[in-house]
Amino acid sequence: MGAICWSPLAGGWLSGSFHTRRGAPDDTARSNRARRMPERFDVSTPANRAKLDAVAALAALADEAGTTLPQMAIAFVLTHPAVTSAIIGPRSIEQLSSIIGAATLTLDDGVLDRIDEIVAPGTTVNPADDDHLKPIGLRDKRTRRRPR
Repeated sequence: MGAICWSPLAGGWLSGSFHTRRGAPDDTARSNRARRMPERFDVSTPANRAKLDAVAALAALADEAGTTLPQMAIAFVLTHPAVTSAIIGPRSIEQLSSIIGAATLTLDDGVLDRIDEIVAPGTTVNPADDDHLKPIGLRDKRTRRRPR
């Protein structure tokens, strides 16, 4: 059985639209998701400032590795042995063209280790992002067993 990764660009945070210097994209570029869930995208909150710091560190690592942040993010997901595919959701041909190279990008162990140092495996930087990511089986103990 394989796994499909949903949102390897972290809801747009790893798309290249967010930068420490600028913060979030202006309203014309912001997604409907950002308008509907400001707690996950409002860069004035400490948790989202921490996400900006992580994005900046990951962007610098991508530059050092000779790739783009979105390509590195998708390649990172595809590196996991259980992941068979990733849902990427580009909105334009330009976006697709800019990330398609991730399918053949191989990240070496040094890059993978540095990604893990920037955001440790299993970490949710902003707790507001965690509510929809935890399956009910993790939230409600009764759903982890079949009825007898």
